[in-house]
Amino acid sequence: MSNIRFQALEAVLTRTIPEVKIPSPKISDFFAANVFDKKKMKEYLSAEAYQGIINSIEDGEPIPRDLAEQVASAMRSWAMGKGATHYTHWFQPLTGSTAEKHDAFFEPTPDGSAIERFSGDALAQQEPDASSFPSGGIRNTFEARGYTAWDPSSPAFIMARTLCIPTVFVSYTGEALDYKVPLLKALSALDNAAVDVCHYFDKSIEKVNASLGIEQEYFLVDIALFNARPDLYLTGRTLFGHMSAKNQQLEDHYFGSIPERVYAFMQDMETEALLLGIPLKTRHNEVAPSQFECAPIYEEINLAIDHNQLLMDLMDRVARRHNFKVLLHEKPYAGINGSGKHNNWSMITDTGKNLLSPGKTPKNNLMFLTFFVNTIRAVYEHADLLRASIASVNNDHRLGANEAPPAIISIFLGSQLSDVLDEIETSRISKKIKEDPLLWQGIPKIPQILKDNTDRNRTSPFAFTGNKFELRAVGSSANSASPMTILNLIVADQLKKFKYDVDKLIKKGEKKDVALLIVIKKYIKESKNIRFEGNGYSEEWEIEAQSRGLANIKTSPKALDALLSDKTELLFEETGVFTKREAHARHEILLDSFYKKLQIEARVIGELGMNIIIPAAIAYQSKLVESAKGLKDLGLNADTYKAQLDIINKIAGHINFIKSNIEEMVDARKKANTIEDIREKAIDYDEKVKPFFQSIRYHADKLEQLVDDSLWPLPKFRELLFIK
Repeated sequence: MSNIRFQALEAVLTRTIPEVKIPSPKISDFFAANVFDKKKMKEYLSAEAYQGIINSIEDGEPIPRDLAEQVASAMRSWAMGKGATHYTHWFQPLTGSTAEKHDAFFEPTPDGSAIERFSGDALAQQEPDASSFPSGGIRNTFEARGYTAWDPSSPAFIMARTLCIPTVFVSYTGEALDYKVPLLKALSALDNAAVDVCHYFDKSIEKVNASLGIEQEYFLVDIALFNARPDLYLTGRTLFGHMSAKNQQLEDHYFGSIPERVYAFMQDMETEALLLGIPLKTRHNEVAPSQFECAPIYEEINLAIDHNQLLMDLMDRVARRHNFKVLLHEKPYAGINGSGKHNNWSMITDTGKNLLSPGKTPKNNLMFLTFFVNTIRAVYEHADLLRASIASVNNDHRLGANEAPPAIISIFLGSQLSDVLDEIETSRISKKIKEDPLLWQGIPKIPQILKDNTDRNRTSPFAFTGNKFELRAVGSSANSASPMTILNLIVADQLKKFKYDVDKLIKKGEKKDVALLIVIKKYIKESKNIRFEGNGYSEEWEIEAQSRGLANIKTSPKALDALLSDKTELLFEETGVFTKREAHARHEILLDSFYKKLQIEARVIGELGMNIIIPAAIAYQSKLVESAKGLKDLGLNADTYKAQLDIINKIAGHINFIKSNIEEMVDARKKANTIEDIREKAIDYDEKVKPFFQSIRYHADKLEQLVDDSLWPLPKFRELLFIK
């Protein structure tokens, strides 16, 4: 039982379930208790200071330093009352995870004593080292200065006795070094463009917020088994492993009874999340064994993304208390479903109207159709850019794998809405309006569109689901700020163009509603090719998509080209969301991450293949040789030990293949490392190094089936997938 695999299995069998303490049976009693939200601001701040913060949150007004001083003092008092001893600027650098540097409230005084202090300057701005974070060449190693700046629209919170202040992260020269800055710019652009279009229908609307609900899928694995798998530990996915005889084929895990250990973890994680103001609403078993999902109620998009980033960190912290490891990799296990992060997106006015929720009257439906059709047109015009926004080496394993949307960007609407758009497209629009402003002569009265007007299509990357669009193609480990920046940006750009087209017709003398319908009809026709109601997993769709002129870019290095196209450069320049330098930097950072992750996987495959798998196979092969030799020495007929000889030969063949292919893979990796152009290097890793992974794995997995179970050193899928 010295085998590390069996030691891990023994640890699993002796697990006890930690007691979970819930502050109150009523969630409303403790929700957001660890958040410095509006309620607590009102309690701790003066009326003037409170109103200043509210104005900043709602209108984007800058906060004067004297006001920041009051807020900092109030935050410190509140945080210390909750047991906090330190504070940190919590930000989202381009590593994909969050970052923080903690400072104590404690400060020594000249007389040798000490006080607890937190200044307005410390709240508003800090200076973490920018040289060690990805910058895509914006910052040299010797240019270390970068700044974090307070984002008042995302409330501060306490975690691990530390006051965490959400911030943006920029370089000394002002370029964005994080995900939040471009997101905030895109949201501002959408707000301005959407309000202008809303005024065609309702002059009282002054603000439009994008809303987002993020469904988070994840796997759980016992921490001992995780630690016994170097590939899982170092890359987040299993690079070897034969599929368990029973996996997800019976479809009995989906929405099934939650295992007791997992239930305890979920309760603990949800309690911590709710204390931090993350409005988790749903939990359930997902399709694959040991795969689960949690989902919050939708929120303003900047806050929703902050909460999701915080949630991923929180899940991992809580999991360790329960002897689990959370796997957020998009494809931790070959052969079963991977994980995504479904982004449910809409637009909400300050009057409380969801702009993607159909109304009960034709006039309201026209407002809905305006934003609905413009969103479709935006995605059609910039499908390549939206594809680039979800690109990663992890997501390449998942997209189009008969479990997730394909790499082809298409939109599913459902039969009713498709019929409505087809009807508008083919109908004549009269230049005269009847006295009844709710009717248009020459076009049938737009029927009432129900909220649940469509079935759900899980094969579509961008599906309308009643009162929102669901971007299903985002990877489970991704920061949603990247695709949401692009989505909000392209919709903002499209709405500006829509207003220009409508206003041009109105200036020519068209009635407003006629002008709206003329432009809507034009956009419906122009963007029709991106609408697809069928099975996105099918080979037939790939062929049809090609005939429609839709791109099918299956790997990230080429998908990322869209970030640098002339069309994208013009879009970024006109909206001001990215400078040309920032766009090039992000392109370089994403390519750098892509090839380095493949580089790490190649190294791990080489190490495990040569140091663990081949030695285990040789050890068993030696036992068989000894057995066969013993039988031969007894004078028995060769047919008596034919099985041993057959297995010996098979093992030898697999060992030779693994060894020779690892050597070839190492040579390919060394050649790729000499390439200076980062795009060419990423493509070379993808096309010349990565293909070895599957062939080496195939032969290693064959060895797993042949070698004595007691000698196999790595926990098997049947042990990893089923929680005990």
